[in-house]
Amino acid sequence: MLQRFTARAVVVGNRAGTVVPDAVVDVEDGTIRWVGPAADAPPAGDAPVTRLPGVLTPGLVNTHSHAPMVLFRGQGEGLPLERWLHEVMWPREARLTPEDVEVAMTAASAELLRHGVTTSIEMYFHPERIAAAVRATGARSVIANPLIALPGFGTFDEQLETAVRLSARSDAQVEYGIGPHAAYTVPLPVLTRAAVAAREHDLLLTVHVAETTTEGQDLLDAHGLSVPQLLAAHDVLGGRVLAAHCVHMDDGDLELWREYDVAVAHCPGSNSKLASGTARLRDMLDLGIRVGMGTDGPASNDNLDLFEDLRLAAQLARLRERDATALTAPEAFWLATGAAADAIGRPDLGQLTAGRRADLVHVDSEDIAFVPVGDVGDLLTHLVWSAGSRHVRDTWVAGRRLVADGVSTTVDEAALRADVQTRALRLAGR
Repeated sequence: MLQRFTARAVVVGNRAGTVVPDAVVDVEDGTIRWVGPAADAPPAGDAPVTRLPGVLTPGLVNTHSHAPMVLFRGQGEGLPLERWLHEVMWPREARLTPEDVEVAMTAASAELLRHGVTTSIEMYFHPERIAAAVRATGARSVIANPLIALPGFGTFDEQLETAVRLSARSDAQVEYGIGPHAAYTVPLPVLTRAAVAAREHDLLLTVHVAETTTEGQDLLDAHGLSVPQLLAAHDVLGGRVLAAHCVHMDDGDLELWREYDVAVAHCPGSNSKLASGTARLRDMLDLGIRVGMGTDGPASNDNLDLFEDLRLAAQLARLRERDATALTAPEAFWLATGAAADAIGRPDLGQLTAGRRADLVHVDSEDIAFVPVGDVGDLLTHLVWSAGSRHVRDTWVAGRRLVADGVSTTVDEAALRADVQTRALRLAGR
């Protein structure tokens, strides 16, 4: 069935920052069939028309998230990463039940959708329960089964077997992958096996790399190689590899990423809050490295608002380079849409162009944040610098409306918040 959407403007989500004024988007069977000016639109017959007064954008793609960590939001405030993990996170995660994860992911998925994020890359425990939560809200996700040595979550071999088994269930809404935590927590031979399995089954493999200055020191002392060099030497690179953070990378490390076409999940909010550092974003882009925006988990950011991260990415890039043109508004928005989809190997997402999935976000532009508009391109500039997720009114995935006037249409967010509160207190031992 054909659906027609009209809007004040369409932001395509490409690197050029294309904005189409007085636009039409035609959707059929969950796929975009036509996008362009209303004056050029093909006949729609008796198709229903949704008239939107604001700006229509692609659904944002969050390339790095541990969304069920809404259970731990705000916990361990002020601790550096290593202490935060060992003293706060891992002891509480050892008490997690599958039901905890499903409830938390359902609440987080609804939050993501209200922020205009339609797809998230999740690395967390109990992937089948995460998938159930995502299907309940109607969102999309790539769920990377984690590989990490924590009590109650099985051996590395069992975790890897689970990831491969689940991959047979992948579809356009829920895709499974493999998520070894990091080279400092997962033995190198296990990383190699995970990479081989990911390539064999065409799975996304996502791993934390160079998040802090100290995490790779023991590996460097033992092997004389940086973590990127070790990953290359142990046949981990190649295929669909998405490296999260990549804050502390030298020229040789970045060249390896370019050579092996490793994509980067850039998480400026988490990197800043945990004082991990500022990634070399401009250098990555200039080398042609694929980069997408990520929030990281809501316990280390502490939110799932990708609009905030894309704005911060532009600010930090300009500050690092001492150059107000180091990352433009169109590039910043592209990093959360078209570039993010490219980073995860999903060319069906991230842009409002014919043939891609109809994941749409309606942003209210009847607000002072969108004034003045001297040129249609100003709408994109305002979207990045002065507007944000508070202006998201409606969200569709595959043409299905999941947020209507700021409210979830699929789940009861108030009940979920209460449930998360109760479970979080139990996990904290209160």
